[in-house]
Amino acid sequence: MAKPNLAIGVALALVCLLLLGVLPVVANSRPAGTDALTFALFLSVWQVAFALPLLAAGPLRGRPGILAADLPPGLRRRTLGVILLTGAIFGLSTLLYVVSVEKAGAVSAAIAMQAYPLFAIAMESLFLKQRKTVPELALTGVMLVALTHLATAGTWRVAGFSPWFLAALAVPFLWSIAHIIIREALGRTPITPAQVTFFRVLVSTLFLGGVTAAMGGPDPAWADRDFQAAALLMGLVYYLELVFWFHALRHITVSLASTITVPWPALTMVLAILFLEARVEAYQIIAFAVVAASIYGLLFLEARKGRGG
Repeated sequence: MAKPNLAIGVALALVCLLLLGVLPVVANSRPAGTDALTFALFLSVWQVAFALPLLAAGPLRGRPGILAADLPPGLRRRTLGVILLTGAIFGLSTLLYVVSVEKAGAVSAAIAMQAYPLFAIAMESLFLKQRKTVPELALTGVMLVALTHLATAGTWRVAGFSPWFLAALAVPFLWSIAHIIIREALGRTPITPAQVTFFRVLVSTLFLGGVTAAMGGPDPAWADRDFQAAALLMGLVYYLELVFWFHALRHITVSLASTITVPWPALTMVLAILFLEARVEAYQIIAFAVVAASIYGLLFLEARKGRGG
């Protein structure tokens, strides 16, 4: 594996920022009234289709990765276990993503998912047994207050709490678990980002397909041209984000990469106003600003610890 390069990792994370900002708007572009589970399934099918060419090109470049014939069986089994586990996690998160964007709204869901760096830092701290300082705990508390403000639509009343906000918050929680596991696999096994992406979307598709079958089959709207066009676009943007993300994780940590992508809800706000005719409320802007400032504060503290300051 090539030596990690900070500049390359940061550049790739910035591309992810742009793609993440577009995703909630694309997710809400599907025909009104169509089933979220069916949409999640077919956008995953399109992801598999987009992932196949890059997977096939790997061996041609002399990098067979996990497909290498001389790979020790034990290592292959462990890597396949990681793929199955994280694929199921991503399948569930894809469904929650589509549902929460629809029910909570593109802007609120985007801000909730902005909490991903918080979960990523927490997971890394848990695995590395690192204790948090008082300033870090204070910033985390501020962020939680801001997210509560957002969850109650700026009212601070429990009656105004949206359960769909929890669904949106579950997405970055699941992402953080899966990404920590995958980054360890990328560092300790020969699996390539293209292979990670392909197997991740394949297992997600199988998982969602099983859930769809258990729920009585897909929505008949799946055959609609507009429905498939939206699923294709969502699958393409989501797939590209995955490719750039997993390549970024070869160069920088999950917490750093996720912190770089912090401003993506601001892009979502602008696009939602332009294309979804959404109204951005003052409490959403306030919550975004406070959460973003808190995350950057946490990044500053992490960097200072890294310098021994």
